[in-house]
Amino acid sequence: MPWLAPLMAVSGIALAAGSGASGVAASEPATRQPSPAWTDGRFAWKSSGPIVDVGPDRSAPDPHIAIKDPTVVFADGRWHVFATVRMKSGRVDIEYLNFVSWAEANQAPRHVLALHSQYYCAPQVFFFSPHRRWYLIYQLADSSRQPPFGPCFSTTRRLADPKSWTPPQPMVTNAPAKPKWLDFWVIADTEKAHLFYTSLDGHLWRRETRLADFPLGWSSQQLALRADLFEASHTYRLQGLNRYLTIVEAQGKARRYYKAYLADRLEGPWRPLADSIEHSFAAPANVQLDVPWTDNFSHGELIRAGIDERMEINPGRIRFLYQGASDEEYRSTGYGGIPWRLGMLESQR
Repeated sequence: MPWLAPLMAVSGIALAAGSGASGVAASEPATRQPSPAWTDGRFAWKSSGPIVDVGPDRSAPDPHIAIKDPTVVFADGRWHVFATVRMKSGRVDIEYLNFVSWAEANQAPRHVLALHSQYYCAPQVFFFSPHRRWYLIYQLADSSRQPPFGPCFSTTRRLADPKSWTPPQPMVTNAPAKPKWLDFWVIADTEKAHLFYTSLDGHLWRRETRLADFPLGWSSQQLALRADLFEASHTYRLQGLNRYLTIVEAQGKARRYYKAYLADRLEGPWRPLADSIEHSFAAPANVQLDVPWTDNFSHGELIRAGIDERMEINPGRIRFLYQGASDEEYRSTGYGGIPWRLGMLESQR
């Protein structure tokens, strides 16, 4: 199969450098010329081959069949990646790995967090500077809770220690009994933290809380955007441009791809930037693949310019760590059986 081809030389992809737990981790000068895509919405990418696969032990009693939903920061001289892993049995967990360069990523030791015995996935990691702690946000299903499915968090002061995370705690205490929500994402401005999520029906929702009350104290939900959307929304601040970017996954032509929207404030309104499969943020039509391994550009994260709750990216150098799978893999099995791997897009504009 194509994805079994040798990995591309991803060490040639110049990724973010410089970090620490200060909450200020600039990788490149903010004055670098922004991509013209922020004006015309015309993105062009080159993709690596799969740089993180499911791991070497395929003979284990319950082998991993997919690694997906990545979140990533660069801290203390290393890349730190958390991602969902799905096992052959159907069990879902979060896996952690760290490494110095992306060329080493697939050989890095893997650590399953095992924070919960039921279902939890789709992580987001960041350093919350007011608390001087790392936060891991994720969705969790627990039949003993009401509602049984929703956003939870764990914290640590030791990012590189996978055993140091605190047990899951629910974030939203005022949710209805049967909420429609999926794929949770936190970003903060100078006064508030904002929680975004989708509901699989073309709606993007937002809640807010004072920074002093985070990670609790959330308001009732407000509609942020209505469009042909699906899941996996991620929101960032464009460094130096005083604008915000939301990318969100959509479905079209039996494939997964990404759309993009801009706003001046996290409260919106959100304006279309690249919002169709023909004029997309990331889809087969605007991605160059030297190694033909994926036709889907699904749940991923932009490489950040820092590590903290502001979720800043450098608008002059855009990179996207995403989950991919070929059309054959995507269409020939149920969703739980798709062998997602992780690849990297780098902007060509």
